Amino acid sequence: MGTVSRKQPLYDQLVDLLREKIDNELEPGDLLPSERELSERYGLSRTTVRLALKELETLGLISRRHGKGTFVSDASREATNLMGSYSFTEQMREMGRSPKTVILEFEVREAAKSVADHLRIRLGDKVYRMRRLRLADDVPMMVERTYLPVSEFVSLTFEDVASKPLYDIMEKDYHEKIRLAEEEFYASIARSADAQALGIAEGAPVLELVRTTYSDKNMVIEYTHSVARADQFKYKVTHVRS
Repeated sequence: MGTVSRKQPLYDQLVDLLREKIDNELEPGDLLPSERELSERYGLSRTTVRLALKELETLGLISRRHGKGTFVSDASREATNLMGSYSFTEQMREMGRSPKTVILEFEVREAAKSVADHLRIRLGDKVYRMRRLRLADDVPMMVERTYLPVSEFVSLTFEDVASKPLYDIMEKDYHEKIRLAEEEFYASIARSADAQALGIAEGAPVLELVRTTYSDKNMVIEYTHSVARADQFKYKVTHVRS
């Protein structure tokens, strides 16, 4: 492991060593050795190796894919600017990646209190509720739970949202002009269902985003709660001093 401070935990030493390799020797997408291989190579227990990999995953330097292994993350990926209008499809295309959406769930239900409050509708009003998996180059990127008021998008179907970007449907099919969107985001950890859909470990770091979209009539036309892989997304906010 080299000469290091005896006070430094072994897993910290391994974190430093692997981080140096990631910075200087490896490329985004490269496969790292398995836990067993790292354990044997550096004479460490599997528990110590697992702690080190967990730390690197938390830092966003690696990502673990079930059944495939541990890979170097793309730390140079382009950031999404939250000050501009944001469309996952448009953003991925601008980055030269191929976007894809898989509709996991689509249904009409009565609005619960939280959803009704966000959409500014009455408790029990009908809403479309959809759960979508967003991918880029076939890599799972985020899971979105989106709610739309049925009154504004009458006759919307599963086939519609499966075949066209949602904002295109809003603006072109229903003539709802999007004026602005408010978005909050915070760090969290992946819960079981989302982790499975995203192909990451349960408890892995994620970003949770809450988005409220307004039309030019100042009506709320979308409420979306997203869970994004922390190793695939980073966001920036630009502040302009007036």
